[in-house]
Amino acid sequence: MRRAVLSTKTIWRLASGIGLFLAALPATAQKEAAEYPSRVVTLVNPFAPGASTDIVARIVAQKLSELWGRQMVVENRPGASGSIGLTAVARSPADGHMLGMIIVSHAANAALQGARTSLDLMRDFSHVAQLSSQPYVIVVNPSLPVRSIRDLVALAKARPGAITYGSSGVGSSLHLTAELLAFKAGVRMTHVPYKGAALATADVAGGHIAMLITTRMSVQPFVATGRVRALAVTTAERIPGVDLPTVRESGLTGPFEVHSWLGVGGAAGTPVTIVDKINQDINRVLKLPDVRERFAAAASTVTGGSPEEFQAYLKSEFAKFGKLVREAGIKASSGG
Repeated sequence: MRRAVLSTKTIWRLASGIGLFLAALPATAQKEAAEYPSRVVTLVNPFAPGASTDIVARIVAQKLSELWGRQMVVENRPGASGSIGLTAVARSPADGHMLGMIIVSHAANAALQGARTSLDLMRDFSHVAQLSSQPYVIVVNPSLPVRSIRDLVALAKARPGAITYGSSGVGSSLHLTAELLAFKAGVRMTHVPYKGAALATADVAGGHIAMLITTRMSVQPFVATGRVRALAVTTAERIPGVDLPTVRESGLTGPFEVHSWLGVGGAAGTPVTIVDKINQDINRVLKLPDVRERFAAAASTVTGGSPEEFQAYLKSEFAKFGKLVREAGIKASSGG
């Protein structure tokens, strides 16, 4: 069999062509970032309108629209503890024109569902930036005869399964945080899942469910008007300016700390230059005084940071909720 032999001249031509191609890659990447966004950007909020995720998404979208001179629209796609909306993001073209809100509930649900979920938070997304962190607040309907966590636990022990609590869906962080409370207190409560925290908040205020653990940002208007009663915050220490005890102070022994956090991601494979541009612009927005004031007014802390920092934090949260699911024996089909 005759072996093909390339001449020295042909080899040099091939090498030159490859060199030109490789040299052009950085320029192409820079051009992509410079031209981004080239059309309307959709920011998917995988939960119903009105809750803290929606509030933060709209603040950021408004500011990025102003910065870019291109509109960023918030699109609500609730369902399946936020999986429906994020699946749409994961399947979208990897060009940064469809982004999604990745939140603490996604890490919680992934830990609960395990191999049963087709969505992989680490594999299926380009992680752009973390936006904020804030405490959860435990609230009850004012008709419930409790004014502290100690009272709530006593009532739950006297009436096993009678106290109902809402969440933004099975496997959401609100669900798992309430299950953690029940596990630590040694009580049984009944879970009522909703398609979003806003719907659950309305129902605890209306007396259709007894209790809810949710963000201060979304529930504060109801607390201020007396439609719900706040019992405690889920942080390890008290929050400055918030006159509420921690869960541990309220009579529950052992450590108890859960935070809500929000971030932004795009489809896996989004060019690094575009991810970096969005990250840099988000960090610029988060430094604006009026944005920081609006976040602080709801006891929400601006975080920001690099894509790598957000990815590392996401991994740590997944591990934390995985440990909770194993220790408390929480099942994906859990109704309470």
